[in-house]
Amino acid sequence: MKKWFILLIFLVVLILSSSMTYEQQSIIPELEEILANKPFEQQLSRLHIPYWDTVVSIEERGYFKFVEFLIRKLTHFVGFGCIALGLYFAWGKRRYAAGVALFGTTLIALLDEYRQSFTPGRMMSAQDVAVDTAGALVFVGIVVLVRKVRKA
Repeated sequence: MKKWFILLIFLVVLILSSSMTYEQQSIIPELEEILANKPFEQQLSRLHIPYWDTVVSIEERGYFKFVEFLIRKLTHFVGFGCIALGLYFAWGKRRYAAGVALFGTTLIALLDEYRQSFTPGRMMSAQDVAVDTAGALVFVGIVVLVRKVRKA
């Protein structure tokens, strides 16, 4: 029961965050204060990330918006990785736990993107679902691999 409660907490955090507008979630003022010296700007300026119908880069968005973009996508990756682990451990030692976790997380990501599309200033993104699913795959994959290595 405790494992299901932890999963529920992850889902509540997801619902709250995806219900916020971009402006409510923006951390640019904090980044401008914390990263005033623009650390790693030269290294980050080499990154050009295809996203939707554009390429996201420092050149395109500016340093702080680009760093925020990276943080937001990392949050998707880690957040849905945690949701996948929540599903995996809540499912327990039953068969197909990894499959249930991956399928369930992808379904949650799809439903969340759809629900988010009703929030002003937000839209659905298949690319975000891909990042979410990748996070789930990596997190669950690591746990499955560690368990297999421990059994050997």
